[in-house]
Amino acid sequence: MNIGNIDLGDKPVLLAPMEDVTDSSFRLICKEFGADMVYTEFIPSDGLIRDADKAIAKMKTSDEEAPIGIQIYGNIPESMVEAAKMAERAVEIAGGHGADVIDINFGCPVSKIAGRGAGSGMMKAPDKMVMITKMVVEAVRKPVTVKTRLGWDDQSKIIVELAERLQDVGIQALTIHGRTRCQMYKGEADWTLIGKVKENPRMHIPIIGNGDINSPQKAKEAFDKYGVDGIMVARASFGHPWIFKEIKHYLKTGEILPPMSVSERVALAKRHLDISLEMKGPVRGILEMRRHLSCYFKGLPDFKDTRIKLVTINDPEELRTTLDFVGEKWGDFPTPETSSVYGL
Repeated sequence: MNIGNIDLGDKPVLLAPMEDVTDSSFRLICKEFGADMVYTEFIPSDGLIRDADKAIAKMKTSDEEAPIGIQIYGNIPESMVEAAKMAERAVEIAGGHGADVIDINFGCPVSKIAGRGAGSGMMKAPDKMVMITKMVVEAVRKPVTVKTRLGWDDQSKIIVELAERLQDVGIQALTIHGRTRCQMYKGEADWTLIGKVKENPRMHIPIIGNGDINSPQKAKEAFDKYGVDGIMVARASFGHPWIFKEIKHYLKTGEILPPMSVSERVALAKRHLDISLEMKGPVRGILEMRRHLSCYFKGLPDFKDTRIKLVTINDPEELRTTLDFVGEKWGDFPTPETSSVYGL
């Protein structure tokens, strides 16, 4: 699968852009486990053009993460164009590797985004969505891609026609989440319409499927049954970044990797912590690790008090000591839903 001149290989597995999750440290960990492409957290176009520090900081990437997409969102055409131009100049503005792809978020369902007509709120205004996309494509040289949903609600699933229109204005790949905006993240993702987009003989750009890819078996079904060019993993990567290696191993061999021990998880969590501290410093590095540490040890018995410590400790050494305690107390506890893929 290619996005522009970026070759992602056969059946690529991508890390979805997720606010407060896909920060630089997590992207690096997922890349180590085999994610073929990663994306930044979504960045507000108005924040970029106001030179807001938080928005600009989200554009900073590293060579080790490449290829990487910088994702922007908004509902004002001129702001989106200017933000796309800034994303294209991310190396100059924020440093690091910069953008290989500029991705437009037309899929976020949260009320504070969709309610003001951005993200999946744009599903109510498909003409405007296509217009903004066309303006962005014409304003930058980097490949432009779009991530969106099936429609606003069950009565307005417009993705088959919309996909053609977005392709016709020049996007070079389309990611489709198999839910409507009104579904949010409830119920099961409906992949049938994703499959219909891929089956459309007029479509020639890569179609990437997203929604409920939470196991190697689901990943294989997405490729085999619906014919997508790539898949995107989102919530299933929380506390489970090794899912990329699990999926790729299964696609290649048909084998499920053996269970991952808690001791291996501890070693991974400590490495993740070290990367976060190195990139962000002791205060922000610990604060932004908490959302990950709370997920690494799901399913352990009698873990509540230790989990609270992991997400409240402010001292790096105390946090490492607590992680060592997790390894000592639960190190041999089996976790059959995951795999041992982290080489130390």
